[in-house]
Amino acid sequence: MEKRPGSEEEVSDERLLAEFLSGGASAFSFLVARHANDLHQFVGRFLQNSAAAEDIVQETFIQVHQSAAGFDPGRRFRPWLFTIAANKARDYLRSRMRKREVPLAMNGGLSGSDETISYLDFTADEVDSPAEIIEAQEERAIVREVVSRMPSHLREVLVLGYYQRFPYREIAEIIGIPLGTVKSRLHAAVSHFAAAYRRETEVDEADDRMK
Repeated sequence: MEKRPGSEEEVSDERLLAEFLSGGASAFSFLVARHANDLHQFVGRFLQNSAAAEDIVQETFIQVHQSAAGFDPGRRFRPWLFTIAANKARDYLRSRMRKREVPLAMNGGLSGSDETISYLDFTADEVDSPAEIIEAQEERAIVREVVSRMPSHLREVLVLGYYQRFPYREIAEIIGIPLGTVKSRLHAAVSHFAAAYRRETEVDEADDRMK
């Protein structure tokens, strides 16, 4: 009997999709359980809107269910899944722009512990006093605020690269841009984030001195 996700020998995504196409309804449920959380975090961080992210994740899996027969077995499933989600997220942003509505902040749904960027780790995992806990929470709030203000094309590549840990080639596949553009855009995103974070912390420090 084949092992299922969570066991020592997990069935690959591609094999699960093949099982689903062969009539194994439970295989699709395993795919949803395996990827739903990561997909929601990606879309939520990209859109800065947790409620919209939930809808887009559902729409993504509906499309996967409907389009599974057209999946190229020579590809990897996860980049294909995120490509669908990214396209739907960009459609959502375009529709919001047409209505002159700009998403400003996350409406909850993502815990603070998930909000740090591994490449720019500004907070320690363990702190020793209430003052340090408060400071760490403030740092995470600053990171969320800075990311939320980034241009959408930079925020998207930053989330894929540093939150979801996709390699360059798979980011290129998901977004639909050349590999060289991914590298330059990711470099621009990190530089943008670092400069904005520095400005934000300098403002906070100035405010503290004036108190």
